[in-house]
Amino acid sequence: MNFHLIAALVVFAGVYVAITTELVNKTAAALLGAMLIVVAGVLDQNDAFRAVDWNVIFLLVGMMILTGVAKRTGLFQWLAIKAAKLARGEPVAILVLLSIVTAVVSAVLDNVTTVLIIIPIAILIAVELGTSPVPFVIGLAMASNVGGTATLIGDPPNIMIGSAAGLGFGDFLANTAPVIVVVLGVFALFAALAFRGRLKVTAERKARIMEFDERKAIEDPVLLRRTLAVLALTVAGFMLHGALGLEPATIALGGAALLLVVTRFHDVEGVLAELEWSTILFFFGLFIIVDGLVEVGVMSALSSKLIGATEGHLALTTYVILWASGLLSAVVDNIPFVATMIPLIQDLSASMGAKTVEPLWWALSLGACLGGNGTLIGASANVVSAGLSAKSGHPVSFGEFTKYGALFTVLSLAVVSLYVAVRY
Repeated sequence: MNFHLIAALVVFAGVYVAITTELVNKTAAALLGAMLIVVAGVLDQNDAFRAVDWNVIFLLVGMMILTGVAKRTGLFQWLAIKAAKLARGEPVAILVLLSIVTAVVSAVLDNVTTVLIIIPIAILIAVELGTSPVPFVIGLAMASNVGGTATLIGDPPNIMIGSAAGLGFGDFLANTAPVIVVVLGVFALFAALAFRGRLKVTAERKARIMEFDERKAIEDPVLLRRTLAVLALTVAGFMLHGALGLEPATIALGGAALLLVVTRFHDVEGVLAELEWSTILFFFGLFIIVDGLVEVGVMSALSSKLIGATEGHLALTTYVILWASGLLSAVVDNIPFVATMIPLIQDLSASMGAKTVEPLWWALSLGACLGGNGTLIGASANVVSAGLSAKSGHPVSFGEFTKYGALFTVLSLAVVSLYVAVRY
């Protein structure tokens, strides 16, 4: 093995271990790894900067700005309280309705932001009911991963896949959204059965929830109306981006800029300060590290091994990628996993044809996003939700999350396997 190959493998392995074991902050690990790739000469500085997928970076920035303004309207709090009251204070019904709200919002916005807003409200509702918030935290984290799978912008892996494969918002709606509707229905039933024994409350506690006034959650009605209008325009732009000849990143940044202008938003600096810069810089470093593996030929070798193992059988390759993505994404964060798989499928695309391998992209998307439910560290939304719960005095253990998450991951992957068999 030559020096560059060894360097790329060592850096990638080191960063992966650092991320999965949380020995080092994942952003710090990714940035250090990217720097080492350049210092070792695997990529020069110009190639390293070209390796960064700016469409992904700016799409994330645009959606973070849109969400930062939207959360100041009180819309998400209104939705959560309304769902609790519609359920008449019945905790299992509240969990199911909040899960549906979380999944739908996660499909339009990103799932990490969604749980940051809804989990604290769910914890408050659980405390008022006199029951443990842990089932709500676990259930809503899982629902956010399910909903985020449905669209291009719902989960970071989909943003990465869409950019790499040239797949648009409409492509995801047509291919992943239909099965996610089914999976969400299965999840609602699963959550009701799995958590009902832990969610029993008195009639007096239920009455407390009915006293909540959701109207007080709307802090700025004018800002809300304008925000909803711009969000609707932005989503329409995503759906029509092919006809418009615009990349999703351009639509997201354009929507963010328009929202800041039409709302005459005064706290622009505050919104920009709240951007998840750690996530953005993590992606920056990760793209460079993975491109280093591509440069030294690791990805082409892996694609050859995959074709050899499945003997070029597309259906078998699709199932291998679906289940491998689902199971491995439960063990390691799905973002670096997808970053590793993308160049592998691109290499298969070059040899087998882009249209032929399209089912592989959907298998990767569905497997990686749903596989994130498998364990507490499988997806960023899980880690964020557990952190919020711990801060409120209700820690969620790795084992407790995995007990429910692993079972539902296998169940959801089985549903998706049937869908793939029928659809492709």
